[in-house]
Amino acid sequence: MVTNYKGRVCLTAALLFVLFLSSCSRLGYGVLLWSAEDPPVPSGTVLPVYIRSNIEQVWVVGLPREYRAPGTVIDKFEIPLSNLELLRSRRRAEERAEQFAPFALVYAETLQDGLPIRERPENTARRVYRLRLGELVKILGPARGIAPISTTGEPLDGQWYEVLTSDGTLGYCFSFRLRLFEHQGGPLLAAYDEILDEEDDELEWILSRHWHAEQYGIMASTRRYDLDDLSQHWHFDLGQETGVARIRPRDLDRSFSYSRIRSAGSQTWRFEGTSLQMSLRSENTLAVQFTEESGMLRTLLFVTLSNSVDNIIVSEVTRREALFRSIYDHGPVYISNNYGTLVFQENGQFTWTGNTLLVPQIIPASALRSGVLDMRLYLAPALSDTYTGAFTLHFDAIGGQSAPVDFMYTLDSQGMRIEHVPQTSLDGVTVSRRASSPLVIFFFRTERPEDRPRTESILDEAPAHDFLLNPWD
Repeated sequence: MVTNYKGRVCLTAALLFVLFLSSCSRLGYGVLLWSAEDPPVPSGTVLPVYIRSNIEQVWVVGLPREYRAPGTVIDKFEIPLSNLELLRSRRRAEERAEQFAPFALVYAETLQDGLPIRERPENTARRVYRLRLGELVKILGPARGIAPISTTGEPLDGQWYEVLTSDGTLGYCFSFRLRLFEHQGGPLLAAYDEILDEEDDELEWILSRHWHAEQYGIMASTRRYDLDDLSQHWHFDLGQETGVARIRPRDLDRSFSYSRIRSAGSQTWRFEGTSLQMSLRSENTLAVQFTEESGMLRTLLFVTLSNSVDNIIVSEVTRREALFRSIYDHGPVYISNNYGTLVFQENGQFTWTGNTLLVPQIIPASALRSGVLDMRLYLAPALSDTYTGAFTLHFDAIGGQSAPVDFMYTLDSQGMRIEHVPQTSLDGVTVSRRASSPLVIFFFRTERPEDRPRTESILDEAPAHDFLLNPWD
């Protein structure tokens, strides 16, 4: 806030005394951004600027006659550097003041503890300041930006504003949790009891991180990703923009409207006005507790990742595309004497004709001949030496529902060997074991169906212990 020149050190006072008694050259003119208390000058006022002190971090500016106390001879005063925008000429300063006029007297009080001021007008931008409950900011003007999303998935009501804090920090804040008001000058009093909590570095760290569902941490540690799960972005949102915390893991969506986050002991914080509480279990793990409607206390774990979920998804998609490309480039046409022709297209689609021996025991009766290949599966370490990988064939089906069938595969010089993977062999997205009676199919590779190699029977190519033609017979 603005400080009185009477409280300055002797050197500054002596300098001002000389200025008060003599004329001096000006640096230019400036527009007051944050109102002065003593003397009471409203923001938006054009002031002559005489001195910039980088040591004291103040401007020495002229005091207009209309704001001078009766009988005083003082015509200059000090204001913090951040509270004035310097323009070199009176004309430019007056033009800037006219532009600033709609918001010159507008301030805001924050209704949300932890409300962030961001580097850009979007809620994914870097936070440059965290507001305390009831803290005041100066509204400098509106800004175009992307509105934060509410817990219902809809954009929040409000407007991004460029703001100035009392310590001179500039940035952008969304107005959903701000109370705007006008102030004419003089003492700037907030409509709240001042909060003097000490800085909480651990809470600051938590607020600066994204917290994801526990299973995402398991995926990251094992490097086995379920894109269907990742795409849901299961997370814990502390609600800095809205004052509404949201817990959204699988099969749960709870919101908690709170006034502030307050320490409740060592590495524990409570969300005032709710049953919600969080504890930092480790550097990367946050335990979140709340009371269910039944009265039972429930605890969920969330983790912070070294990479963003969106970047993980991109990397995983790239990995899968490379695996599919190896299958496509090795073929793209694969032919079996007994199980038909499997043809892949560059976009990941496939057609499989002549596979009636696999219907309905392996391929559902509702499945059509076409579909999309999905490289979503991983191999357990015990299988990775024998098989190249695993994939899912999502058959188009009657009624529009996909009919997925899983296979492990091996590429060799002659073609591709695939082995059916029943659901009992899957542990999430990992093939953990072979079937007790595995069905193995050998395909010869060719670029065109007419290049099909001549062989008496593909059974001659299959190891007896590894191949079962019709396990249901």
